[in-house]
Amino acid sequence: MARRTGTATLPLHSGRAPRWLFQRMTVLARSLTETIVIEHGPAAFQQRLTDPFWYQAFCWELGFDWHSSGVTTTVCGALKAGLAGTEADTSIYVAGGKGATSRRTPDELRARAARLGIDGARLVYASRMSAKVDSAAVQDGHQIYHHSFFFTPAGDWAVVQQGMHEAARSARRYHWLGERVSDFVCEPHMAICCERREQSVLNLVAAESAGARSAAAAVARERPERVQREVGKILTLELPARHHVDIRRDVNPRNLGRVLLTTYEAQPVHFEALLALKGVGAKTLRALALIAELAHGQPASYRDPARFSFAHGGKDGHPYPVDRESYDRSIEWLRDAVSRARVGHSERLHALRRLTQWEAP
Repeated sequence: MARRTGTATLPLHSGRAPRWLFQRMTVLARSLTETIVIEHGPAAFQQRLTDPFWYQAFCWELGFDWHSSGVTTTVCGALKAGLAGTEADTSIYVAGGKGATSRRTPDELRARAARLGIDGARLVYASRMSAKVDSAAVQDGHQIYHHSFFFTPAGDWAVVQQGMHEAARSARRYHWLGERVSDFVCEPHMAICCERREQSVLNLVAAESAGARSAAAAVARERPERVQREVGKILTLELPARHHVDIRRDVNPRNLGRVLLTTYEAQPVHFEALLALKGVGAKTLRALALIAELAHGQPASYRDPARFSFAHGGKDGHPYPVDRESYDRSIEWLRDAVSRARVGHSERLHALRRLTQWEAP
């Protein structure tokens, strides 16, 4: 089971990183990554990315205050831009991004995997399932619009993706670490960071939803006309967690019928296979979860899965504006440290290691 490392609170603020700052972010992000890879290896860097506290500190180092807009999209973009062309040294590859760029992730993964001689289909599946879990199996009102996929030539992978709740003007960041995912549909996250926990979230990847997952897959294997008869009996349903579902508004029986034909023909053996089917989205899963409870007595969980210092200033001016001179000195110091380490002179990296071990009296 995946281990959650903590909780972070993320209110959504407006504003964009200016060009001069983003250019510096790409250089500093590359230098910091190279430093960690030299000291600990690429897998350790990916592990850090999926720790919400470390990730937030990384953002502050790059020039964000604690709740700047862009702590997900801009920082991941800076990593992708900064690491481009350095993969032979860092062994860290980045695919995906924001909006339309995220939809090109499978093509990027296949192309990179082919050049590296690794299993691209496995990486594409991990990318697709992590996105689908957070858009359909965890129904928390946040629509995924950013998906960054990090991987190494050894096949290790990590995901940092974000969803937006437009009405509440809030964002959620979802962290995944491949080596900790033993089951894509049972407690797969390393962390979910959010502004607030919702009262009622349809959480089909909760451990306590195991019965509902099995029942939903069983319903999906039934003949479509039989399932549609059950749907037709439902007008409204008040579930134990007071999550009101209006079948006429939330589920279109005509669309559901088409999807049920697909699931019946595919005969998914378990919930993960059901979720992986094309066309099976949030509304289909919501309907199947309702029928699973009515017909099989297996309620789904409505537990929200979310778990909840500045180096150079913040781009929004808090607690103070970014100090360009100090930022540039940090970049040069790290770049020099990395260059020295590559030729066997690692005294600067040793100094950094000693600093991390220092404790104030």
